Amino acid sequence: MKLIGAHVSAAGGVENAPLNALEIGANAFALFTKNQKQWFASPLTKESIIDFIKNCEEGGFVKGSILPHDSYLINLGHPNDENLEKSRKAFVDEMKRCELLKLDRLNFHPGSHLREISESECLKRISESINIALDKTQGVSAIIENTAGQGSNVGYLFEHLAEIIDKVEDKSRVGICIDTAHAFAAGYDLRTEKNCEDTFAELDMLVGLEYLRGMHLNDSKKDHATRVDRHEQIGEGFINEECFRWLLKQDFTDDVPLVLETPDPDKWKDEISLLRSFATE
Repeated sequence: MKLIGAHVSAAGGVENAPLNALEIGANAFALFTKNQKQWFASPLTKESIIDFIKNCEEGGFVKGSILPHDSYLINLGHPNDENLEKSRKAFVDEMKRCELLKLDRLNFHPGSHLREISESECLKRISESINIALDKTQGVSAIIENTAGQGSNVGYLFEHLAEIIDKVEDKSRVGICIDTAHAFAAGYDLRTEKNCEDTFAELDMLVGLEYLRGMHLNDSKKDHATRVDRHEQIGEGFINEECFRWLLKQDFTDDVPLVLETPDPDKWKDEISLLRSFATE
């Protein structure tokens, strides 16, 4: 089954996210379980947890169709030990919030070296951070998102994802989320069917498609290999529709949450319908 949705608002409480997803015809969704621009938040209330689980069940959202995302402030590869510890503590808190909501994965941006340590040292710190988080939680997998390589961010090469996973002790609880706009901006061409075949064959060879636990389906406002992270509506950017048509026909995208993060929420319902039509052509 193709699980298609968008990163919906959880304003007013996480329990509203599945309701917002239903309104746009989604059978998958992403959400922040707390304010993504703050380090810590008040604990989830018992009422919010119960209502979230109930609304997901009534809306037909299984846990494998939900892709929560952590705070943008967290940097699991931070070069400063004090700031690294702060990020690790916040990440564990995010994982535990997912536990309470009966979710099985947490999507995150891997981190940045801030030009103070090497990429390799940064990747090592990220792996160590994941190991710490997995030791302190149960049932939730850490899902590493590829980046555009903007600034000092790591994770823009598939080799980076492989290097992080290689040092994670419990590989049953680690995975990847591929953002199409990020991959394109990082230098992976997705403009034709052949480009897509080559790119995902490379991903399979270096990382393994068995680790794919989510995708962000975004067109790119910036051209190929610019290393600039700017999302665009499907078919309105530099990638074009052919990539998304190809992806929706692949077996490896079955039962994986395929989440829009395109800039105009008013277009999500139509984009979901468009993507669903690609899968049935």
